Amino acid sequence: MNPLLSISHVTISARKEGQWQPIVKNSDFVLNQNEILGIVGESGSGKSVTSLAIMGLLPKGILQVTEGKIEFEGKDVSALSQKELRNLRGNDIAMIFQEPMSSLNPSLKCGYQVEEILKEHTQLSAKEIKARVLELFEKVKLPNPAAIYNRYPHEISGGQKQRVMIAMAIACKPRVLIADEPTTALDVTVQKEIILLLKELQQETGMSIIFISHDLALVSDIANRVIVMFRGDIVEQGSAQDIFSNPQHTYTKALISSRPSLDVRLKRLPTIQDYLNGTVQEMEVTPEMRAEKHKALYAQTPLLEVVNVEKEYLSSAGLFGKSQSFKAVNNVSFKIYEGETLGLVGESGCGKSTLGNAILQLDKATAGKILYRGVDLTTLSQKEIRQLRREIQIIFQDPYSSLNPRLTVGQAITEPMKVHKLYANDKERREKAIEILTRVGLGEEHYNRYPHEFSGGQRQRIGIARTIALQPKLIVCDESVSALDISVQAQVLNLLNELKENFGFTYIFISHDLAVVKYMSDQVLVMNKGQIEEMNEADALYAHPQKEYTKKLIAAIPSHD
Repeated sequence: MNPLLSISHVTISARKEGQWQPIVKNSDFVLNQNEILGIVGESGSGKSVTSLAIMGLLPKGILQVTEGKIEFEGKDVSALSQKELRNLRGNDIAMIFQEPMSSLNPSLKCGYQVEEILKEHTQLSAKEIKARVLELFEKVKLPNPAAIYNRYPHEISGGQKQRVMIAMAIACKPRVLIADEPTTALDVTVQKEIILLLKELQQETGMSIIFISHDLALVSDIANRVIVMFRGDIVEQGSAQDIFSNPQHTYTKALISSRPSLDVRLKRLPTIQDYLNGTVQEMEVTPEMRAEKHKALYAQTPLLEVVNVEKEYLSSAGLFGKSQSFKAVNNVSFKIYEGETLGLVGESGCGKSTLGNAILQLDKATAGKILYRGVDLTTLSQKEIRQLRREIQIIFQDPYSSLNPRLTVGQAITEPMKVHKLYANDKERREKAIEILTRVGLGEEHYNRYPHEFSGGQRQRIGIARTIALQPKLIVCDESVSALDISVQAQVLNLLNELKENFGFTYIFISHDLAVVKYMSDQVLVMNKGQIEEMNEADALYAHPQKEYTKKLIAAIPSHD
């Protein structure tokens, strides 16, 4: 049987300083009919560029196929006219993008956006098109399709937005569906639902899927065959089972190992660099070592005590414009001890970040007490809170939007030192900033560079450097590794643990990635609908969850099995 799609010795080049330089080299693979092919690799490996080339969407004058051929059903895609390409896209080959919020038009209703595709590619009447859209919304398991048809993207959840995108992609029953990181920003439970949905749709329609991700465990849940890409090269390809049970290439082995395991707790996660240098050391932390550490930890006085905290919001969306109240955090109490990492998990909207903001005094709690070293933060004046800012800091989720693009890295780190009157003069502050940059794996040569000159992982290190420059006691990490590639994530998690050991930091680690939370935490607090569902020592909670909600969250974690 002939392949549906064939990529034959394709080189894709980028135009840099007037020269075409290859970024994807001699790529060679096929997509068969009725198959799910996984493409795995980190940012910059060439995954998304390859998918754009298949769609004929490479930006002209910036990227182009300089060698080889891309054929769909035997036709050379590069030889097609613009009209033929338009007909191919959406009709025969469709794509789901990574970020549904930026892929959907915020000013158009969800139903209308799916209708546009059907108007372009079919001869159906307006009445038939509406019926087809509602049928598609039902097929992708959207709750109340008629209501979502009339809603704008901002009025529905992330998982629902992604389902609208899938409905749009499958509207014309394409032969090939390219899913580019379609679950990266989603909760673990929603991610599992989307994976199951794609599998069901594939079995029902017989379409072929190219599923692109940097997460090998996720790809193992969906793909029949897997391609591993590294710096523009395909380093390994084979059946999903072979790749995961017997990886051949060092990079593939590193990708599998650098994700935290749910079974074994390592002192330090192996990184890709460790594998490439042959310096992998897998030191295990035994339950006895944990118990001894926790005995000393919990014998202290709590550093922070949260007592019956509530955060209520009022909305005027009630009947006849009457205001309604909504409790984002509802009667939450817990203690955290110096040197501890408390993991905070739950799905989007459960109140994790709201609770973090209340602790940081960025958004005041409506009721309850937050005691830091015995002082109730909720009673402090603005001036007192500003003085305390030095001790309680945050590492944000998105290192790009939390760094000022107009400030150099050096300025970003020394500015908070100035505000809090740390060190005698600018010279001392500069020396300290360079020392901190070295601690986070950067160097003096990075001091005068701007944020846009760094990769995502490096920017996150700069964010961490800026936070630790103030020598805080308590750091809230709000989804601070969720946007990173698996191996960069491993580096940042190792760094956070090293800094904790060296400086005695205490972390509140907020994330929807349960494998990461288990690895980082001493205790884990599970939140659901603003309340604490369950709280326990991390390993005990994962081994013996008590509540159905916790069991559901743990069951949704992708594994290589």
